[in-house]
Amino acid sequence: MNGGGARTYARNKKALHDFAIEETYEAGLQLTGPEVKSIRAGRANLKESYARVREGEVFLIGAHVSPYENATHRQQLPTRDRKLLLHRKEIDRLTGKAQEDGKTLIPLRLYDKGGNVKLEIAVASRKKQYDKRREIAKKTADREIERAMKERLRS
Repeated sequence: MNGGGARTYARNKKALHDFAIEETYEAGLQLTGPEVKSIRAGRANLKESYARVREGEVFLIGAHVSPYENATHRQQLPTRDRKLLLHRKEIDRLTGKAQEDGKTLIPLRLYDKGGNVKLEIAVASRKKQYDKRREIAKKTADREIERAMKERLRS
């Protein structure tokens, strides 16, 4: 997922816990210069953010990009809506998917690709509480099996 030396600036770890990911898309972001510098400094947060299709365009809502302290011109709101740059076919597909019952568009990670800041967004549906418990139980069991295998190899 993070191949080719691409640097990840921010991840939405909670999204993988709360949502079942169905499809992922790569999108550019319409950012100002100070926002890019702030993101590259690791001052971005995707928690509690989501994407929404509005008037034929996709926007990232609720993502927090801290103001760049060395910026000389106008300061922007840290949680302003940011336009996502996608192809028309992708926007149309996302519009259809977002209108399905129980589906939402969530950002997964902000990363660098060829000198540009990109956002990985996903079409996802919320996991049920029992699915989350089942997943945690499976991880715990796998961890215990791995520990037992290591013990067996030592003795």
